[in-house]
Amino acid sequence: VQLQAFGGGLVQAGGSMRLSCAASGRTSGYTMAWFRQAPGKEREFVAAIGWSASTHYADSVKGRFTISRDNNKNTVNLQMSSLKPEDTAVYYCAAQLGKRDYTTPEYGYWGQGTQVTVSS
Repeated sequence: VQLQAFGGGLVQAGGSMRLSCAASGRTSGYTMAWFRQAPGKEREFVAAIGWSASTHYADSVKGRFTISRDNNKNTVNLQMSSLKPEDTAVYYCAAQLGKRDYTTPEYGYWGQGTQVTVSS
């Protein structure tokens, strides 16, 4: 499975942005997730969605971000709203077959990352 993320850029605080991640292969049974890494910080979990569409969010984004997937198109999306400067980071999509511990970074497949910058 190869992943490619799209949709990053610059947005003002309070604004919205949508990230997409396209998988080259079938993602049947895969857990899909988004992580982010800010300068000088460790990569952190943002959101994940299981094959059954169960969703999980970091407390810092709960209520502001929504993860979704289209299994027919092998894509996963992250709709981000009420963005804050602290959301500024490189966002990575990730995939792992059958992963249940959604928040840990042991995913076998990673996209290249897309920069999201939120200005104050």
